Order: sequence, then structure tokens, then C-alpha cells
Amino acid sequence: MAITPVRTRALLKKINGLRIVVIGDVMLDHYLWGDATRISPEAPVPVVDIGRDSWTAGGAGNVALNLAALGAKCTVAGFFGRDDGGRQLGKILADKGVATIGTPGHGRTIVKTRVLVQHQQLCRLDRESAPAAYRVPPAKVEALLGKAIREADAVILSDYAKGLLSDDLVQRVSELCRAAGTFLALDPKPKHALSFHGLDLITPNRKEAAQLAGVELSPHVPFPAAEVCRRLHERHATRNLVITLSEDGLLLSRDGAVLKQIPTAAREVYDVSGAGDTSIAALVLALAAGADLETAAHFANAAAGVVVGKLGTATVTPQELVAYVSHG
Repeated sequence: MAITPVRTRALLKKINGLRIVVIGDVMLDHYLWGDATRISPEAPVPVVDIGRDSWTAGGAGNVALNLAALGAKCTVAGFFGRDDGGRQLGKILADKGVATIGTPGHGRTIVKTRVLVQHQQLCRLDRESAPAAYRVPPAKVEALLGKAIREADAVILSDYAKGLLSDDLVQRVSELCRAAGTFLALDPKPKHALSFHGLDLITPNRKEAAQLAGVELSPHVPFPAAEVCRRLHERHATRNLVITLSEDGLLLSRDGAVLKQIPTAAREVYDVSGAGDTSIAALVLALAAGADLETAAHFANAAAGVVVGKLGTATVTPQELVAYVSHG
């Protein structure tokens, strides 16, 4: 049963003012919007006439924007370079009420530039340094993050495999959260192969879940839900597991057992950029507000349903969410 408007409003009321800390790979998302009506005489590529530029926070920064948009008090810890991108990213977050904790490093601010022609992405240009440039020395974790974690209702580790999250950092943050009784969630990237154990929530997609579980997916064969959930629990002892199955919705598991699969709430898919960020933000907020896993998943499903109907990295407001649920 999908979440009701009454339950949505009640959850949003409890969410308002919750304190959430996001730790991970922050990025500046840059969009070039234009049109292409001719092919270059220099090479068989379109010539794009740029009409405008726009910027927003991506990666862990987008998770933070989603948390703030839904009414939480959010702090994001990540690397902000001493460059124009870092300054612009910090200002975007500050303007939305998100506090920042700059982590040590010597790289450039991660910037993703997407060229969009008539609302279709033509290409993406990435600017970033090697992963080692963003690594946080384990000895500095407590001084940097200890106070924020102790004051938080929940912590989200947002991994985009750019280098900030390391085994040492995850272990130290896990210890700090356990000591403080703080809910800890991870949005993993298996290619980064982080070591983690005993977290309250992880939110991989279908492919990521299979990789983490060591299960080979076969084309045209149903997703082996029971095996993946069991193996993930054996390997990582995660209490709550929510696997995003794209058009097939969300798969819910607790302590290694499959609980339920709920269908997608999306009515119109315009752009899936950042939908995972919205999903984990809404999931964690609902769980931190006292919702059960199924209610939290329906809440997150609806939030993601709003966001995929928008173009580019986006967020959802309480008003949009209530309206979306009301027209379910």
C-alpha cells in the first residue's frame, strides 16, 4: 500500500529540523544548455550554440540539498578546492542553508559539465584529481567529524568512488556513530570496494547489490533477490537493505531476509540524474523520523518519482511531495 497524504504530512512534520550529516564526494554540476542545428566543417560533430549556463551541487552535495529541501538541518563534509569551483559549490550549499565541513586534500574541486541540446545530454566533461588527492587521514577524522556526528540524528556516507571515503574513514565514522547511537547509512559504489560492517542501511542499485554480494547476474533471468540479500547480510551484517531496481521499484530486506518489493512511483521519467541521491535522503529522513522500513521506502519512492520528472540534478520540496502523493 502506497503512502497516504496524511502519513506524508505527518512524516514531513517529524522530519522538519532533524540533523543529518553527509560525508562523501561533493561535486559541482555544471550544465551548458544550447541548440545544435548544423555539423562542424572541421569534424563530423554537432556545433552547439550555448544559450545559458547553470550550476548546482552534485554527488554528496546533492544528497545534502535534498535533505535540506525536505526540511532537515544538514551538514555536508567533503573536499572543496581552493578554486572557483570550490567557492561556487560552497556558495550554492550555503544559499540553501547547508553547513559545510571542508576536508583536507590537495586536488581540484570535482566538476561535471554536461552539454544539453534540446533537453538531451550530448556529452559530459569531467574535471577531477586522482583519488589520493581527496583522502582524509584517519587521525583527523574525529577532530573533523566527531562533534557533528555526536549531534546528528543520522549520518549518510555518499560514495561516488572519487577517493574521499576510505576503509579507514568508514571504520572510524562507524565507531563514532556506534558510540553516539547515531543511525548510519551508506550509498555504496562496489568498484570502490569499501570495507564496511554492521551499518543501519545500505542503498545499492541492482547491479551494485549483485557485485557487493558476489552474485553474477544473467540476462533475461529474474533478479536473485533472496540470494543477494542473504549474501549481503553474511558479508556486511547490514540491518536494513533497500535495492533500487529501476523500473521494477524497490526491494526491501532486513537482516538478510526479503521483506517486500514495491513498484516504482514514477509516472513520467524525464531524467534519472540524482534520483539515487533523493532516494537515500528521503529514506534516511523517514527512518530517522520513526517510520518503519516499508513506509520509509514508499516515502522515498514518491520523492524519487517527483525528481525523475525534472531535468537535471534536482530536489523535491514538501509541497511537491504531498501534491504527488495526493494524485497517486
